[in-house]
Amino acid sequence: MAKAEENLRDKCRWSLGGMTALVTGGSKGLGEAVVEELAMLGARVHTCARNETQLQECVREWQAKGFEVTTSVCDVSSRDQREKLMENVASIFQGKLNILVSLCIRA
Repeated sequence: MAKAEENLRDKCRWSLGGMTALVTGGSKGLGEAVVEELAMLGARVHTCARNETQLQECVREWQAKGFEVTTSVCDVSSRDQREKLMENVASIFQGKLNILVSLCIRA
């Protein structure tokens, strides 16, 4: 790779500093990648998933990387759980949500 290409690739072209994001289904696959990308760009991210063990594993990895990510266990197919999730997110982000990524894929 040419030096100029390396420099372009290494520079962050834009930032999400000061932004907040909610990513559903963020404990694996595409959802996990979205959480990491948003956090890497500076967003404060909250993610949820149905599996608490997977979420805890992800949190440890994200903390080690210095990402600001909070989590909660939630099955977004449940209206009651979605409402609770939104209450939690509103509290965590003081009512400010800039980005919503809904990745709920059922096998």
